[in-house]
Amino acid sequence: MLRGLYSRHLYVRIWLAVVGGVVILTLMANWIVREAAQAERERLAPVPRNVVVLDAQDTPIGSGKALRVPGQGLEFDVTLSDGKALTLRVAPRDRPTGTGGFAPWRTPFGLGWMIALVGIAVALGVYPIVRRLTQRLESLQRGVQRWGEGDLSVRVTEEGQDEVADLSKRFNASAERIEQLVRSHKSLLANASHELRSPLTRIRMGLELMGERPSPKAREEISRNIGELDQLIDEILLASRLDASEADMGTIEAVDLTGLAAEECSQVNAELDLVEGTDNAKLTVPGVSRLLRRAIRNLLENARRYGAGEISVELGSANGFATVRVNDRGPGVPAALRERIFEPFYRLPGASERNGGVGLGLALVKSIAERHGGSVRCEERPGGGASFVIRLPVASRS
Repeated sequence: MLRGLYSRHLYVRIWLAVVGGVVILTLMANWIVREAAQAERERLAPVPRNVVVLDAQDTPIGSGKALRVPGQGLEFDVTLSDGKALTLRVAPRDRPTGTGGFAPWRTPFGLGWMIALVGIAVALGVYPIVRRLTQRLESLQRGVQRWGEGDLSVRVTEEGQDEVADLSKRFNASAERIEQLVRSHKSLLANASHELRSPLTRIRMGLELMGERPSPKAREEISRNIGELDQLIDEILLASRLDASEADMGTIEAVDLTGLAAEECSQVNAELDLVEGTDNAKLTVPGVSRLLRRAIRNLLENARRYGAGEISVELGSANGFATVRVNDRGPGVPAALRERIFEPFYRLPGASERNGGVGLGLALVKSIAERHGGSVRCEERPGGGASFVIRLPVASRS
């Protein structure tokens, strides 16, 4: 538990570093004071010593003991060989002014300076610990500053499991999302400008060539290009709304995929089948009917435009998800490009603008599926062609 608190909370580590420094400083100061008191007691304690009295010929004529008396110097108690007892006293030695009873264990700086030096040593020892903690905050600060200056590719280092690490992860995730949105909008703007230019150029050329009395063919061409412009603008606006996660998609309701798919299949004469064992009740999904209809319609139009021969739709359900599978007998999609075809304005190599479409249909299908909590993928169809599969979570039963 303590290890988890230490690794996950920055304030715990800072608090422990400060407490540890104070404890070390206190222990060192206590040790110094205790040693000083002990040395002073030893200095002032009486120390008896044996004393021998010699005559002029260095012959012992008596013995006794010498005793140091604090504040009074030395005192000798001697007993001579004839039994006479003598006491000798030696006055204490005068010390120079200002020494204050200098003890051998003390430093020349005194006790206060010794404690100050210990405090400096503790501060120097704690500094690397605190500095290591604050370096990551400074790194995060620099990253946020660079990102705020316009460098959206900036990412900060994610280290540890504490609050700073969590903040770094959230910043990186937010920066990644914003960078993707900005890149997507830039790409959308650039591609939209290109796609808008093509039909506008054809309309301008048609107007210049048709003269005062336009032929039915010229009118038909201009009408087709105007319709393409209208479709492009509509799909660009829808793509922009779907990219903004906070945008309102519409009213969420229970959508019957069977009825919705049947209506769209009738528009292009496509076959509608149910996978064997599928329960119709499991083909009801929560979502916006208008958007789900648009997704199925885009897949059917894509199959009609690029496919050849029959088009079929299969509905199924499994593991809490409903599936809509749109099959065609076209040339299929190479495995390496089955992800790229869902990018905005991407067309397969060899596809011509004359085939129709503006390159946003499949990208819209992907956005709609993801906004409904589902997904879309492209698969190879057995016997030739392609299968586009939308997978959506079914409505929960109360």
